[in-house]
Amino acid sequence: MCSRHRPTMLVVDDDPGSSGLLKEIFQGEGYDVTVASRGADAIREAKATPFDLALCDVRLPDIDGIEVMRRLRALSPDITVILVTAYGTVETAIQALHEGAFDYVRKPFSLDEVRITVERAMERRRLRSEAAAATVEEPLAATSRREAPAAKPIVGRNPAMVDLFRLVSRVAGTKSSVLIRGESGTGKELIARTLHAGSPRASGPFVPVNVTSLSETLLESELFGHVKGAFTGAIERRPGLFVEANHGTIFLDEVGDMSLTMQGKLLRVLQEHEVMPVGSNATVPVDVRVVAATHQNLESLVRAGRFREDLYYRLNVVSIQVPPLRERPDDIAVLAEHFLRHYGALSDRPIGGFSERAMAALLAYPWPGNVRELENVVDRAVALAPGSIVEETDLPEKLIVHARTLGSVPPPPPGGRRLDEVVRRHVLSVLEDVNGNKTEAARALGVPRRTLYRMLERFGVEPKRRGKPVRNGSRVP
Repeated sequence: MCSRHRPTMLVVDDDPGSSGLLKEIFQGEGYDVTVASRGADAIREAKATPFDLALCDVRLPDIDGIEVMRRLRALSPDITVILVTAYGTVETAIQALHEGAFDYVRKPFSLDEVRITVERAMERRRLRSEAAAATVEEPLAATSRREAPAAKPIVGRNPAMVDLFRLVSRVAGTKSSVLIRGESGTGKELIARTLHAGSPRASGPFVPVNVTSLSETLLESELFGHVKGAFTGAIERRPGLFVEANHGTIFLDEVGDMSLTMQGKLLRVLQEHEVMPVGSNATVPVDVRVVAATHQNLESLVRAGRFREDLYYRLNVVSIQVPPLRERPDDIAVLAEHFLRHYGALSDRPIGGFSERAMAALLAYPWPGNVRELENVVDRAVALAPGSIVEETDLPEKLIVHARTLGSVPPPPPGGRRLDEVVRRHVLSVLEDVNGNKTEAARALGVPRRTLYRMLERFGVEPKRRGKPVRNGSRVP
């Protein structure tokens, strides 16, 4: 076994040209490199040597590279694995990253890319080692620390999501502040939890804070704490969420809604690494990674003078953009099936899947509420489905209406529920809500105005302003 001061690397590749080149390069950079051409050989080597890092090809003559990675991590949980593949698919990449790969590179690879990836991997190992040492040497005082629950997996096969997860994997092991951007419901907190779970701070607390849920006064007290008697009702000292998050991660959701006064106080915490509780003149040191999120355009807010430019640059060290669900429609079915398994297991009602018509309705809907809305719809469907399959009638009417108007779902079979009646009631309800304004009704329904006209003609409905729609001269009940 080599000296403990030299990092150890295992290269697993059945191509002697690639493995020989990697061995030559990294031996020249100070690594002790062992080469294995088969998965079984790699596992045997790992039993004898606790490697720091493994570069493992996905396609091996005996065992799949991802399976080799699993076995290497079982033998040595601290090993960092980078996969190398000439057959990289989106599914393989997501599976590898979810199962613990640090990153992957594709053949034919650039030596610079491999070097940079290895350097980042080793830097993350160093940071984790330092964090573990700090935890042992500087144990936290007994407080009401929040434990970090295991992060749920990021689900998706869309290339944009693969790139996002790859970026999250790269950034997780650093100390950098991260700004997560995206519409409401896209899963920004899930990204933040994943960042925390993959960081050297993973054993520390993850503390989420919704900035919009508290007034400015309460937000300052919640974040920075207060002393006894600081204000009416402050009957005891409270340390604050930054202290609770010490040696962990604090997630500031909707940071764009924070007042300018609070922005200034937050900036001071980021610069000085200490908080001053309300009513106190003494500061408390904190070691916290800040992950912020917003659905707003912070650059526009900076130009308008509503967000501090210096705070913006402090938060936006790394920017992660989460795409809305409508921009990755190929993920709708994947997410729906994932939520179906999840909520079926929670309710002890395993559901076999979605009917063709139900899935067509899910795929046709624009999902303005993004992944959160889809999750709620599936949760509801599991609760309502009488059988082992989710049918279209188990979905909210708005989904059925949208799919029906777009022609995505065919008419119901004879004897089935009459979707035309469902559509008719919903359209008339929307018309009534907008006081008969057909332009507004079409916008609310998410259909072209010409489509709405054809629907009204089919229903024999003549909408009137400032009154309920009428049919055949009578008010519609």
